This record gives sequence, C-alpha cells and structure tokens, in this order.
Amino acid sequence: MGEDQLTNAELTILGLVAEGPCHGYELGQIIESRGVRDWTEIGFSSIYYLLKKLERKGLVRSATEAGARGPRRKADRITTDGRQALRQGVLAALSGLVLLGLANLPNVSRREARQAIQRYRRLLQERRSHLEAVLQSMKGAPPFVEAMFDYSLTVVTAELQ
Repeated sequence: MGEDQLTNAELTILGLVAEGPCHGYELGQIIESRGVRDWTEIGFSSIYYLLKKLERKGLVRSATEAGARGPRRKADRITTDGRQALRQGVLAALSGLVLLGLANLPNVSRREARQAIQRYRRLLQERRSHLEAVLQSMKGAPPFVEAMFDYSLTVVTAELQ
C-alpha cells in the first residue's frame, strides 16, 4: 500500500470525522451504533491511535473545546487535505471495497461514484470469466481444489448481482 493510501480503518475514521467535529469517544459510539465493526476492523482502543495518525498526516486537526460541564475535550475536524484524501479513498474503495466506499458515498460526486463502481463491475466480470475458464480446465482436479474455485466464482457472481 502506498504511503498516501489510507487503510480501511483510517478511511472509516476520516469519513466519520468528515460528518462533523467529534471526540474519540463519540466516534466509538457511532461505530458501535452503525455496526461498523461488522465490516471493518476498528477496536475502541485503536480510535485514538488512528486519530493521532491522521493528525500526523495532516488530514485531521484536533482542537480543545471548552465543555459546558466537566473537563475540556479534544474535538477532531477534517482538514482540506483530509477531504481530498477522503475523496480519493472513497473512489478507490468503490472500485474494490464496496462496503467501505458506500459508507462514505456522500464524499464524492454521483458521476465519480458511478465511474468507480463501473470499474469495479468490469473487474468482477473479468474475474468471473477467469474463474469460469479455470473451472472448465480443471477436469480431474481434486474436489477440494474445484470447490475453492467454485466458491470464488459464487462470491463474484453474487457481487455482480
């Protein structure tokens, strides 16, 4: 993965911060309430680590807020560079990691999203053709080998549908 490319976890956190300034604890609550952990790996303890990492990259900025009650807390906001990185990350995700891309769809234009999804669809069609050809050529292969390719073909076909 290139240095500029965001990890799935970074993209997820950056997308949530793009919705509005928030604290690490609030991010944890949003992640929990939206079931984000069902499709990406972000532990509660890693949220603060990811926020710091995004801050070092210049993609988010932390500022201390005066609380109405209690101690001051840091709220994280997305930067201009962060919005650009998010946009690029969403387009890349729509071209391959569909759930993560869909979760951040509001951060790209409809045209860009459509083009990215069309690219992904073409890749899936190519993958399906390849898997079908491999299955056809496997006459006499052990059943478990054939089953692995059959499983992959079923997953690709389901995604295309």
